[in-house]
Amino acid sequence: MNRRIFLSTLSLALADSLAGQQVRRFSDNPFQLGVASGDPLPDGVVLWTRLLGENLSSAGSETAVSGIWKKQEPGFRSLPTKVQWRVATDDQMRNVVKKGQAVATGELAHSVHVEVSGLQPNREYWYQFSVGSEESPIGRTRTAPVPGAALDQLRFAFASCQHFETGYYTAYEHMVKENPDLIVFLGDYIYENGPGNNGIRQHNGGEIFNLADYRRRYSLYKGDALLQRAHAHAPWIVTWDDHEVDNDYANDIHERHDPREGFMERRASAYQAYYEHLPLRIGAKPKSYDMQLYRRVNYGDLAQFHVVDTRQYRNEQPCGRGTKPQCPQALDPHQTILGTAQTKWLQDGLSGSRAKWNVLANQVIFAKVEREDNGSLGESMDKWGGYESSRKVVMDAFEKTSNPVVITGDSHANWTFDLKKDWRNEKSSTVGVEFGGTSISSGGDGSDKSPLTDHLLEKNPHLKLHNTQRGYVSCLVTPKEWRTDYRVVPVIREKGAPVSTRASFVVEAGRPGVQKA
Repeated sequence: MNRRIFLSTLSLALADSLAGQQVRRFSDNPFQLGVASGDPLPDGVVLWTRLLGENLSSAGSETAVSGIWKKQEPGFRSLPTKVQWRVATDDQMRNVVKKGQAVATGELAHSVHVEVSGLQPNREYWYQFSVGSEESPIGRTRTAPVPGAALDQLRFAFASCQHFETGYYTAYEHMVKENPDLIVFLGDYIYENGPGNNGIRQHNGGEIFNLADYRRRYSLYKGDALLQRAHAHAPWIVTWDDHEVDNDYANDIHERHDPREGFMERRASAYQAYYEHLPLRIGAKPKSYDMQLYRRVNYGDLAQFHVVDTRQYRNEQPCGRGTKPQCPQALDPHQTILGTAQTKWLQDGLSGSRAKWNVLANQVIFAKVEREDNGSLGESMDKWGGYESSRKVVMDAFEKTSNPVVITGDSHANWTFDLKKDWRNEKSSTVGVEFGGTSISSGGDGSDKSPLTDHLLEKNPHLKLHNTQRGYVSCLVTPKEWRTDYRVVPVIREKGAPVSTRASFVVEAGRPGVQKA
């Protein structure tokens, strides 16, 4: 027996011997962070939870959501804990069709990622975790259809940017009521900065740098009841942007150009905590300093989601940060926002897709968005505009792809674009569309019309909507048509705001370009 097998066997034995003791000593329900599911396949889905309690934290990892850790004997917190899971065909968990157990260890902050298989395609299931007599909330999920299967429709919502301090997550309350089959989150799940001065609620501690910091911050965010409700309602597909690590970071380069070695340690901690707190497959578990996040999720013959990562592999912003005219370096074919391997993966996936709709789940604005500054037109260099060669490669691929649609987060605004072969020629051919979604809460209450709106619409004829209210984007996809509804709330600094539809657009299959619904 080698050392790794021996230690693994010893850990399981310890879990067996100590499970009853740990159950008896819970003073709070250990499922304070809720449950989640994600990355659905035709025969299964990932189920997630993380145990949290005074006896279960990794040493120094965080304070409890409700209270402070009590002092425990040395070493107790790192012991593994057995977690039972079950999947049923009814919301009362009477008809259980799959069950098993996982071991939650301190090395992964007592999170579990259960990859369930053997389920039926394209149907609802309910799931629940338990430890002894303690039970988690019941979650609802849904498997994907079989590849190539005819699908009448897919209803999904997408969202991004949920700064804890700047507002309540009211949008999720309304999103759940629409009963989406799927929720796509496009980045900025947490924010790394310290507490601000004008927030309605406050971050727990200063700017975060190490694994303990990132775990504490995720615990704070995931304690939100409305976020938990959205996770428990439908499977999620997630990707990150910058604030899961540090603002505007580029690969191994920190916003303030701190030494690479120190920043890579910080990035590794951030990636570890990201994996620990989201319903990702075991294959996404970070290795060394890297984490495999780009992937595809298929929905029958109707839609294929190409989920990209525009942070981990990009070159440093070639023209620097900020909004400015493209410098020559932005046109350099060696400057990439995706990296070489991911670019080829995306090209191959788009060219080989047989889906009716091909969805690029993307973090930062893809379309050219110019604004005048000191007499010159400029773009944000942190977005695809700073990497023109990368954008052209994808646009070329879109010309040969069935109904490409880009969905985007990051900018705290709603946007609708026609993706033009020649951006400055309104009569140029359209190769696809982009729907950019506003934030859940980042940026505060927002407004129906930004002071920049008229200017942006004038300078960018391919731009059809700009709006800076908070909310989410709801999409109904059928074989013949894609419909997008921009759902907004008037305020987020107060709870219970109503929701309304700010604008709606449709795209007809085989006819690139948006039309008002």
